[in-house]
Amino acid sequence: MGIIERIKEIEAEMARTQKNKATEYHLGQLKAKIAKLRTQLLEPPKGSSGGGDGFEVTKFGHGRVALIGFPSVGKSTLLTMLTGTHSEAASYEFTTLTCIPGIIHYNDTKIQLLDLPGIIEGASEGKGRGRQVIAVAKSSDLVLMVLDASKSEGHRQILTKELEAVGLRLNKRPPQIYFKKKKTGGISFNSTLPLTHVNEKLCYQILHEYKIHNAEVLFREDATVDDLIDVIEGNRKYIKCVYVYNKIDVIGIDDVDKLARQPNSVVISCNLKLNLDRLLSKMWEEMGLVRVYTKPQGQQPDFSDPVVLSADRGGCSVEDFCNHIHRSLIKDVKYVLVWGSSARHYPQHCGLGHSLQDEDVVQIVKKKEKEEGGRGRFKSHTTGPARISDREKKAPLKT
Repeated sequence: MGIIERIKEIEAEMARTQKNKATEYHLGQLKAKIAKLRTQLLEPPKGSSGGGDGFEVTKFGHGRVALIGFPSVGKSTLLTMLTGTHSEAASYEFTTLTCIPGIIHYNDTKIQLLDLPGIIEGASEGKGRGRQVIAVAKSSDLVLMVLDASKSEGHRQILTKELEAVGLRLNKRPPQIYFKKKKTGGISFNSTLPLTHVNEKLCYQILHEYKIHNAEVLFREDATVDDLIDVIEGNRKYIKCVYVYNKIDVIGIDDVDKLARQPNSVVISCNLKLNLDRLLSKMWEEMGLVRVYTKPQGQQPDFSDPVVLSADRGGCSVEDFCNHIHRSLIKDVKYVLVWGSSARHYPQHCGLGHSLQDEDVVQIVKKKEKEEGGRGRFKSHTTGPARISDREKKAPLKT
């Protein structure tokens, strides 16, 4: 029996099992088995040298956004409108067969937008080049899930399920669970608050399913069984997602209003070019890019070429800003002067741990090179010889 058949068999058993206190341990074990099998499904086959036939797209710009959706929902048209890059669009499905990149120039930054082939139900199992598409989405900073506003809401659930099956967690944060394997000492289970979904016995059973018998587990929040399995697996990617409903020009205004009020959703029409500016501002807001301008000493700030930082790519502190300019710069920094929304007064003297915000101006003050041995009469060395016998003898006085 193959891995996919075993997964389907366990899912059928979970569907048959009633959910109550007596069966929660059994369901927890079944969830752990499915997670293990799905991880095996994603691994390359044994004996293969390469990493598979994925889409080779070089990272460019200050951020990467992937367009994901069913075929013929308007992904290629959206890419053409936002970037100017031509991506073939036609009235039949699967017009786009490979990954087509484009660049959005927005707020003095460059954002790479990737038009990916449409994915279908069963993409996580490899149908329709689904695994390659999802692998590119894993390397992105933001996912734009393009949906057809005239079709059912079930498309959104199907796509979310396919992405979660391969370890992508949309609009979630990593669970506050500390987990560390040990060599000896058994399993240590602790929590800082009362737990309602997981208890010690269930945690032991899930760890034994993974053949882990020595570990330290600490819950800092009331997490579920799925959160615990995600932490044990350790290969989950937590990524932000914006749901983009295209083709709003073919539905009524009440339906448009209902879709627009959903969380993390934007309604657009590529045909009539409606609400594209709102989509760009939503992308900017979700990516959290921070522009920092440099100011040389005694000169005006350079507002033409900002240094772009983000929490997902390194961080937004002064130390990250210095490392972004040059790795060796951080050793010479004495302090920095900051103007902008992160400063309490202008200018503010800051250290390396200060968090920068969008459109801050930073001036770096370097340490001065110390003169060895002091100055003037405090000099600890002389230019003359060290030994008295080596000194030049003065000529005798003439009498």
